[in-house]
Amino acid sequence: MCPPENLQSIRTIYLYLILLFPFLLTFSCSRNHTAPGPTLTVSAATSLTIAFQELSALFGQQSGIRVICNFGSSGKLTHQIQQGAPVDLFASANSAYIDTLAAKDLIAPDTVTRFGRGQLVIWSRPDSPLPLKSLGDLLRPELERFAMANPVHAPYGIAAREALQRAGLWDRLQHKLVMGRNVRQAMHYAESGNVDAALAARSLCRPGKGRWVAVPGDLYSPPYQSLAVVRSSAHPTEARRFAAYVNTPQARSIMEKYGLLPLRDSLNP
Repeated sequence: MCPPENLQSIRTIYLYLILLFPFLLTFSCSRNHTAPGPTLTVSAATSLTIAFQELSALFGQQSGIRVICNFGSSGKLTHQIQQGAPVDLFASANSAYIDTLAAKDLIAPDTVTRFGRGQLVIWSRPDSPLPLKSLGDLLRPELERFAMANPVHAPYGIAAREALQRAGLWDRLQHKLVMGRNVRQAMHYAESGNVDAALAARSLCRPGKGRWVAVPGDLYSPPYQSLAVVRSSAHPTEARRFAAYVNTPQARSIMEKYGLLPLRDSLNP
């Protein structure tokens, strides 16, 4: 049996727990049953993957609004929105796709915004023995294959084809060309060693993860990064807040860090 003094201690502790229980219950409910904020679905071009992952995380921390990004080629994402995909905001690597949706009255016209310009680069692995300094180096016999995004629905594929055509290399390089669904897949082919190089987006390049050289901007029409709130958005107010955030100085500095140029800057290296 417990000594009397131990029984008294147990009774005292039990009494304290009874008195504290209502307060503990209130504290627990306030922490665990707070109504969650809205969740935005943002469809964004694959070239924006790294920048928008960072932007959406910071925006969520500052606003309490969760952002889920769906990345893909701008053309494919445009088709999904046309088919009624539940998207709140669309960020395209080429403003032409925003124009396509605007013509079908599928976006809020007052939210259309250009927020940067992309750069096309020649990317290769850090251990590659090939000294790639220009598009002409893609002709080197030791370079067996290179990849680019499909120009049918990927803005950086359009830019790559245009650059190769203006450089007089398009027909001469067809036997080496491997098409990716989007610019991220084209870059993955080079990262994995399935091809020797890729024509890719500067915004997907990270220091220490590869080598790259800019393609002269006068060889292709610059892909303007644009966004708009989708008219059928379930959270139009929050989507407009995110659209406005993308144009803040903080967001612009992040995008410039990943090679998305301000609209005023030249694309020429």
